[in-house]
Amino acid sequence: MNRYYNPVQILQGPGCVENLPQVVASAGGDNARVLLVVWDRRVCALPVFAGLLARGEALCRSYCFQSSNPTVEQLFAAYQETKSFSPSVVIAVGGGSTMDVGKSLCCLYQKELPDADALRRLICSRSYGTPAAKWIGIPTTAGTGSEVTCWATIWDPAQDTKRSVESQLNYAYAALVDPDLTDGMPLKLAVSSALDAVSHGVESYWARGTNCVSRALALEAVRTIMGSLDDLLAGKPEARDAMARGSMLAGLAFSNTRTTACHSISYPLTMHYHIPHGTAVSLLLAPVLRLNTPAVEGLDAMLAALGVKDAGELARCLGGYLDAAGLPASLQEWGVKWEDLSHLAQLGLTKGRADNNPVDLDPEMALSLLRDIYTTPYMKQKGA
Repeated sequence: MNRYYNPVQILQGPGCVENLPQVVASAGGDNARVLLVVWDRRVCALPVFAGLLARGEALCRSYCFQSSNPTVEQLFAAYQETKSFSPSVVIAVGGGSTMDVGKSLCCLYQKELPDADALRRLICSRSYGTPAAKWIGIPTTAGTGSEVTCWATIWDPAQDTKRSVESQLNYAYAALVDPDLTDGMPLKLAVSSALDAVSHGVESYWARGTNCVSRALALEAVRTIMGSLDDLLAGKPEARDAMARGSMLAGLAFSNTRTTACHSISYPLTMHYHIPHGTAVSLLLAPVLRLNTPAVEGLDAMLAALGVKDAGELARCLGGYLDAAGLPASLQEWGVKWEDLSHLAQLGLTKGRADNNPVDLDPEMALSLLRDIYTTPYMKQKGA
């Protein structure tokens, strides 16, 4: 049976962020107490955000969160610094990390959390109740799709794991996906983010929990992004809108299916070696496609969307994009130690992701995939 649900009101296109005042009023009323969570304080100078802040600190405050891959301790610090304001609307403006913090805070404000361990226990129990605030997602990158999902990735390196703040009641009230806000994004970040979105689409398509709506969204997302990556590398402005749309569509796809082996095995690479998330996932996309090929229904349609004939061609294609963006394309180049691969493989079997892969995974298979991309990049070494 096919089942799909996503309640997020979406505005997408150049200039759509100018609709924010009306969206805020709809979400919380004219006197809504608004917390603006930003990655870069320069965002606050943009007219639409400056207008909100001009209402005064009693009604609107900003909070700058500038850490990639937020940890439990960093989320707890954000909670401590903003809880007394008691916002009714949280606006998260930034990349995935900023939105992860913004949406997570909505689940925490009605709780009394004395320390980070109490927060950790809450995340593990998922006993959030009804969120105390509504949130609005405004991405300034194009890749995570976080503005249309109901979970947030929170890292816990102290306990060697990735956690998720997740609640079906915590979808965004609205998402404003304005490609103009991605102008000036560094090329490395733009390409890594785009490849993350491609992975969202591909993994949603073949996930055990897939459905016909997600599969249709996934194909369009992958076609849109892969068809404009050359334009992105060339710096063509129109590529920004394609990336923003593709990322949003991929987010809508995997919001109902979750991801699979590529994301699961990539998590420890990001946590322990700080490989950018989208890059880590993209390194694994072609070898996992090779592994999953016999089990993927409708594989030809996905290969057509990717613009390749098989996993080998995809490997070379993605390798070219990483190279063009100046991103290392092997684990060794990222400083990963060969002797760590076995431990990384064990950590990479994340519940809810690894077991969502169409082919059963075990530690040996995960280790084999990591070895494939360790030295001479898999994407350049393997034949078609």
